[in-house]
Amino acid sequence: MSSSVASADARPGGGLSRRMIFLLALTCGVAVGNLYFPQAVSPLVASGLGVSPDSAALVVTAAQFGYAAGNFLLVPLGDRLPHRPLIAVLLGVTGIGLLGAAGAGGLPGLFGASALVGVTTVVAQVIAPMAAGLVADDRRGAVMGTLMSGSVGGILLARTFGGMIGEWLGWRAPYLVAAAVALCLATALTFVLPATVPTSRQPYPALLAEPLRLLRREPGLRRTCVYQATIFGGFQAVWTGVALYLTGPEYGLGAQAVGLLALVSAATMVSAPHAGRQVDRRGSDPVSLAVMIGTLASAGVLAFGGLGGMAGLVALAAGTLLLDVALQAGTIANQARIFALRPDARSRINTAYMTCSFLGGSTGSWLGAAAYGRFGWTGVCALLAVLAAVGLTRYLLHRPGGAAETSEATGDITGNAEAKSRS
Repeated sequence: MSSSVASADARPGGGLSRRMIFLLALTCGVAVGNLYFPQAVSPLVASGLGVSPDSAALVVTAAQFGYAAGNFLLVPLGDRLPHRPLIAVLLGVTGIGLLGAAGAGGLPGLFGASALVGVTTVVAQVIAPMAAGLVADDRRGAVMGTLMSGSVGGILLARTFGGMIGEWLGWRAPYLVAAAVALCLATALTFVLPATVPTSRQPYPALLAEPLRLLRREPGLRRTCVYQATIFGGFQAVWTGVALYLTGPEYGLGAQAVGLLALVSAATMVSAPHAGRQVDRRGSDPVSLAVMIGTLASAGVLAFGGLGGMAGLVALAAGTLLLDVALQAGTIANQARIFALRPDARSRINTAYMTCSFLGGSTGSWLGAAAYGRFGWTGVCALLAVLAAVGLTRYLLHRPGGAAETSEATGDITGNAEAKSRS
């Protein structure tokens, strides 16, 4: 382990106070929320700029693609640059991008500003590795759970915030408010974030290539990426399918029903810290096993949504809640596992992990739409069960003392030796 990481981990009290962890969770929620409040605002953008709803919806797509680019291009810099200025600058540029979006006179300008916001609002993916390096090992899961609660809260509240402010004051108002919050957080964190020392001196092109090398060298990272890609893929498949199902002939409900069903996820704000404490107490692998089993169970519960009527709606609510809890718990366990692999390369490891997660989610969304179109809601539930079974099979192949375990342990030793030689 590099001396800089060791000194950070050795800070009194684990390195981060509860007040600081709360501020970081708030920052994660604000950053993630910047990707979601435009979804509620896009109809207002269409009427305000005099364009079609389909064209206005591309504003959200621009932000999402920007976010994917930011994960690849900027998150690895968390190992190369001090976290305090990096996070402050990213938030500051996000605020400027939001101001640009608020002042856009047409769709091209709004697209460009939204893409910039997407690229720089990857702050949550920079904060998580930083926090993992600033707390003691036995607190890492709890801290990851708190940060996850902040992100979930940002996702849930962003749409409500965007819709309410937009209805009252017009579509530009949510962008202005979000810009003010981002700039205030950038200013505050400039003064209160603890100082950190970069763990890598690699040039930027080498940083970009490192996540692929880490995937090849770290068996623990590879299996964790399989866990996340399969469960997140199933999650995206379900939410793609359930939107079609609720608004289709079986239920005949409006888009508001999908939004109300999504509010069920609010329970994960409470469950995420508990999952983090379980990771600290029992380890990541037992929690991952519970996640796989819980995801399989959610597929069975969701299948009862085919009953229709109130019984079907209750099954859909219960199943999506179970699936959401499983996803958040799995994400916390996965991040705790990967951040323990290579303390000198946490941001680069997180880049590899998030890229696999994004690919799994995108594929799951596509497969979910295809499964619904061909087999209906039963096909979506079957797809979720298959993806969970793939993750569970990969978990069972990782038996204590087995070949996979031995191979992974050898890989971890090799990776740690390489890290020491570089430091």
